[in-house]
Amino acid sequence: MAPLRNAILIAGPTASGKSALALALARETDGVIVNADSMQVYGVLDVLTARPGAAELAQAEHRLYGHVDPRVAHSTGRYMREVRALAAQDAFAGRPAIFVGGTGLYFRALTQGLSQIPDVPDAIREKWRAAAREEGPAALHRLLAERDPVAAAAIRATDAQRIVRALEVEEASGRPLSHWQGIAGPPVVDGASARMFVIEPDRAELARRISRRFDAMMEKGAVEEARALEALDPDPALPAMKAIGVRELLAADRGEIGMAEAAERAKAATRQYAKRQMTWFRNQFGPQWRRIAMGEAVSLR
Repeated sequence: MAPLRNAILIAGPTASGKSALALALARETDGVIVNADSMQVYGVLDVLTARPGAAELAQAEHRLYGHVDPRVAHSTGRYMREVRALAAQDAFAGRPAIFVGGTGLYFRALTQGLSQIPDVPDAIREKWRAAAREEGPAALHRLLAERDPVAAAAIRATDAQRIVRALEVEEASGRPLSHWQGIAGPPVVDGASARMFVIEPDRAELARRISRRFDAMMEKGAVEEARALEALDPDPALPAMKAIGVRELLAADRGEIGMAEAAERAKAATRQYAKRQMTWFRNQFGPQWRRIAMGEAVSLR
């Protein structure tokens, strides 16, 4: 597949106004908005992941939102296959693809390619998830250090999800994850013709927006949404269960903390997440990315 030409990429931390900018550019260009946020792919979590609502969906075509069962672990590799499938199905039909989100790894894979890691059978995946539950991430990290010291050095000993991923790939393929990571596939987006924007907000204003947005989430049914996710009985280690607000609100629902404290904890976690996103974008995105202020008007004409 030839890389997508004239794509528009919009990155930025959570609550910085990415979706509004994507919608404005979609109206201007008749573009197709494609999710580039690793949490907004999951079903159930409409409110807590701040997915576009019905009003936004009615104004432009949106793809790859809420299509993954939260009892399944999505990945960057699967995301890339989904984008390639859209292109192969001519989903864009000469219209620009507008990728918008806060997941830096998605943008890097889109523009630089991704290692072609083989699929892992379900039985192997479940084996290592069970091991993580029973033995804990620290024990598995020590095992990973023996099997793939390069990957282990890059993964925190508390990061159960990434440790399990490295071990399952090594068992399924017979080669360490670090081997596959050194072999990049072709990019999906043609970088020369793409227009790339990254929002760099004022931190104080972003903190205020995060607070207001979470208050609005509470009014829109965030607690009920967390309950609905828990009712599916997913593995606690799955990414969807780590969506900001889920653990905090469920703890309050069980009476372990007050609801006001749960909201404040979720807001603090969101601010910390936004800080990590901004650091990643600052260090990883080169000069081809145009830095813009939060709320800055952008036109491609």
